Formats: sequence, C-alpha cells, structure tokens
Amino acid sequence: MALTLILGGARSGKTALAQERAGRMHHDVVYIATAQAHDQEMQERIQRHRQSRPPHWHLVEEPVYLARAVREHAAPDRTLLVDCLTLWLTNLLTHPEDPLILAEQKSALLLQLSRVTGDVILVNNETGLGIVPMGVLSRRFVDENGWLNQALGQLCHRVTLVVAGLPMELKGGNV
Repeated sequence: MALTLILGGARSGKTALAQERAGRMHHDVVYIATAQAHDQEMQERIQRHRQSRPPHWHLVEEPVYLARAVREHAAPDRTLLVDCLTLWLTNLLTHPEDPLILAEQKSALLLQLSRVTGDVILVNNETGLGIVPMGVLSRRFVDENGWLNQALGQLCHRVTLVVAGLPMELKGGNV
C-alpha cells in the first residue's frame, strides 16, 4: 500500500504524471474524478481528461463525498487515482447547503486515507506560491488548500512537485 501526493500548478503536468504512475502499478485503476461540468468550458476539460485515460480504467465521479468513494473502491489489488483535490476543495467551499461540510469531509478523507488498502494517487494544485489573492473566498481557498497539502504531505509515503512537466521528489522518491 502506498499513498502518493502529486502537486503542481495549472498545466504543470501533474495529471499526466499521475496517470503514468497509475498505469505502471499493474493493478486495476479506478479514476475518481471530482470535477463538475457547470459550463461548456468545464465540459470540454472533462472530455479531454476522459480521452487521455486508458479506456479500461474504471471511472467514479464524486465531487463532494471523497472519503466514501475511497472507502468503497479501495482494495489491495487496485490503484485509486483522485483527480483532483483542488476541485473537490472548491466544491466543498462553495457547497450551498452545509457550511460545515469542508471540515467534516476533510477529516473523513484524512482518516480514510490513513486506513486505506491498496495504492492511492492524489492530485492537487500547489496554490501557495503566488501572491495573496484579494478576495475573501480566494484567500480562504489558498489557506485551506495549503493546510490540506500539509496534512497530506505528512500522511503520504511519496510527495512529488511537478513544475514545467518535470517531477521533483519531495518525499519518498523510491516508493
């Protein structure tokens, strides 16, 4: 069992690296997608992602209850690829019905990952390298994402930062 976190900026190559690593695992792969197609541009992004994956991978779409999806689909002979935590966090921060859902779901995910069987590859943006955003929601997102990345960095066996398509191993590169 190995937990891997792949971080990077937008269009850094993090998803391509995650897919490459998942494909090398010699396990069934379950791709857990967190995106929601609220507009045409996002629909096109989702379609490009679908086309970039092998057709034999299983797809689970879960924009909010990620811990549950991990629990239901993890297995010793399976690799879960979660793409991406950035959109998942956004979905939680903008959830219209439950202002406490972020803390609940973040705690549930971290607990589930600490108990998971099988391999899990998590993809997330590194958003803390730029300027401090002006808007309240944007600043909260950067803070929450940074705290999530710190918690995952401690929990995961391997952490990789991708910049310009180049992976830089931050933790456990021999996993």
